[in-house]
Amino acid sequence: MAFVRVERTEDGFVARNDRGAEITIGTSEGVFSPLELLLAAVGGCNIMTVEPLTAQRGHRLVRLAVDVTSEKAAPTLLESVTVTYDVEPPSEESREVFEAVAQRVHERHCIVSRSLERGTEVRVVLNG
Repeated sequence: MAFVRVERTEDGFVARNDRGAEITIGTSEGVFSPLELLLAAVGGCNIMTVEPLTAQRGHRLVRLAVDVTSEKAAPTLLESVTVTYDVEPPSEESREVFEAVAQRVHERHCIVSRSLERGTEVRVVLNG
């Protein structure tokens, strides 16, 4: 089970995990909005899975980055999320390996992308 606690602070909101990491959340300059965190989670999950799997196959990419964008269906509902890879493979063979791995990661391994596509239930529990 994953765990994150989000709480209000004097300056806004902060999310902390049980390993001691924290990130400030808000809409002001210099912080991530909740939607941007969702996009970062999709991009991070994909790229952090693609990189070692590609390298394990002997194809370390010269450059590996992703841009993640979203389109809204309504003010409070996303229509789609697009992950666009920016890669520089050292060879055509490396590009082919990367493309196969990236597609497989998206379809089978990235828990964030797969959960969004499936429509994972979100439960709200109110404690006093």
